[in-house]
Amino acid sequence: MKYSLSKIVESIEPSGIRKFFDIVSEMKDAISLGVGEPDFDTPWHIRDEGIYALEKGKTFYTSNAGLKELRCEIGNYLKRTQNITYNPMHEILVTVGGSEAIDIGLRAIINPGDEVIIPQPSYVSYVPCAVLAGAKPVIIDLKAENDFRLTPQELESAITDKTKVLILPYPNNPTGAIMEKNDLEAIAKIIKEKDILVMSDEIYSELTYKGKHVSIASIEGMQERTLLINGFSKSYAMTGWRLGYACAPEPLIKQMTKIHQFAIMCAPTTSQYAAVEAIKNGDEDVELMRRAYNQRRRFLLHEFKEMGLECFEPYGAFYVFPCIKEFGMTSEEFATKFLEEEKVAAVPGTAFGKSGEGYLRISYAYSMDNLKIALERLKNFVNKLRAQ
Repeated sequence: MKYSLSKIVESIEPSGIRKFFDIVSEMKDAISLGVGEPDFDTPWHIRDEGIYALEKGKTFYTSNAGLKELRCEIGNYLKRTQNITYNPMHEILVTVGGSEAIDIGLRAIINPGDEVIIPQPSYVSYVPCAVLAGAKPVIIDLKAENDFRLTPQELESAITDKTKVLILPYPNNPTGAIMEKNDLEAIAKIIKEKDILVMSDEIYSELTYKGKHVSIASIEGMQERTLLINGFSKSYAMTGWRLGYACAPEPLIKQMTKIHQFAIMCAPTTSQYAAVEAIKNGDEDVELMRRAYNQRRRFLLHEFKEMGLECFEPYGAFYVFPCIKEFGMTSEEFATKFLEEEKVAAVPGTAFGKSGEGYLRISYAYSMDNLKIALERLKNFVNKLRAQ
C-alpha cells in the first residue's frame, strides 16, 4: 500500500527536551536536570479527593466545559489573585493540561495565513501548534540585556497587517524571566492600538520570586482581548493529572469548547474533583513549594557566580538559563559533552528557539542533594574546558 503522510506534520521537529531525557533514562548514575516537572508529590489532601471520587464511583463524563464546581473555583481564584471576573458558565473551559488549551485556542482563533507572534526562547509547543493551526509564526528574539522581557519596540516591529495573536509566555520557560505590571502596561497599549489578541500562558503564575504575578488580562481594556491559560501541573505538583484551563470572552470559549468536545469530550473526571480541592485549599502547599524552589534558585545562582558562569537572575518558574558562549561550543555540543563526560542532562537553549543558542536550561525542580551533585559536576566540567 502506497500512502503519503502530512507534509506539515513531517516538517515539525520533535521536542528537543525529550531527546536528552530519553538518553539519561538509560544511563547509570546519571542525573537529569532537564525535565520541567516538580519533584514534590501531589499533596495528600488533593490525592485523597481523587481517591474519594474513585471510591464513590465518580468516573463518568463531566460536561464538556468541565465540572461546574471546578469552573466556579477557578473563577474565585482569579478574582482573589488577579481581581479579574470570569463567568464560570460561559468564559471558563477545563482542558487536558495547559497544552491542550494552547492547541485548541490557536485553532479557534487562526485563519490560514494569519501571523502569530512568538517571543523566544519559549516553550516548545507554541510554534508547532501555530503551524498546525495554519498560521505563520513570527519570532521575536528576546535578549539577555533586557532580562528576556518583551519590549514595546520589539513587539511593534513584529506586527503586520496579518498579525492575529501574540503569545505571551510569562513567567517564562526556559529563561525564568517575568513581566512586571509596568512591562505589561507598555505592551498592552500597543496591543490595543493594533487590535490584536493575546494568548497569555500563565502556567507558572504561582512560582514567582519578586512580588506577585500580574496577568495581562488584569490590565485595563485587556481582558476582552486575552485568552488566559493556566493549569494545575506546576503550582500543585499535578503533572500526571493532566488538567488545565482557559479563560476568555464567551465567543472564543464557545469555539474552543466545540473543538474540545469533538477531540476530547472532557478532561479526566477524577482529576477535576482533585483540582477542586487543590484550588480551594492548596495555597499553603503552593507557598511551601515556592519557598523550596526559591532556596534552590538562590543556591544555583550563587554556585554559578562562584564558578564564573554568567547567568541573569530569573524571578519565575523553576529554571535558570546560564550563558555558555565563552566555551566556543554550540548549546547542543555543550549539553551532549556534559552528559557524556559528567552524566548530567541539561537542555540546550536551542530547544526553545534559535535565540537560545549559547545558553543551557537547567531545571531546579529537583532535590537539593541532586542539585549539589550536579553543580559539582558542572564546576568540574567547566574547569576542564577552561584549562584546554
